[in-house]
Amino acid sequence: MIEAERIFEAREQLAENLARDVADELARAIEAKGKATLAVSGGTTPKLFFEKLSQIDIPWSRVSVTLVDERQVPETSERSNARLVRQHLLQNKAAAARFVPLVDNPEAEKIPAFDVAVLGMGNDGHTASFFPGGDTLAEAIDGETAKRLIAITAPGAGEPRLTFTLPVLESAGRLALHIEGAEKKQVLKQALAAGPEEDMPVRAVLRSAAPVTLYWCP
Repeated sequence: MIEAERIFEAREQLAENLARDVADELARAIEAKGKATLAVSGGTTPKLFFEKLSQIDIPWSRVSVTLVDERQVPETSERSNARLVRQHLLQNKAAAARFVPLVDNPEAEKIPAFDVAVLGMGNDGHTASFFPGGDTLAEAIDGETAKRLIAITAPGAGEPRLTFTLPVLESAGRLALHIEGAEKKQVLKQALAAGPEEDMPVRAVLRSAAPVTLYWCP
């Protein structure tokens, strides 16, 4: 469910505020338990947010960074979310963070519960790698699945993917949905309306009990 909406006039303002909110939440987790885990999404939307976050001074050496989902491609590929994170987030002060990639990495299954997870959303209503028509979509968005990380292939996904499942996302200490532009706002409006979760899988997150903070700008 969307618990709060943070609306901004421009991308720069959104990126700065989202970065500060995420950093504050990570700092609180570190103070409480000595470490923190952040899960982020790929695509073009989060680049500016990553760059802003990388410059904020928190105890990054105590932060584990991972991905909400990933394309099953090598990190040398321009399609790799891990490559995106290394180039835009794991820089500056955030270079001290521990990165946990998903592809060919058994340690990804064992990563602790996320203190913060930042989701995106596609124009087809997908989030993470919960794609319409996905061969394992039903299991990925099953709130009772015991699996944490699952492989999925879908017509709109391009490459085969890996994604953390709905229960993992629901258990995040703080869950943010970062979208930009009028078109995405219209997609979100449709997702919040009645209809099957399989048609717009972001509904699985929006209809869960987990509180979501929306970050949006035109």
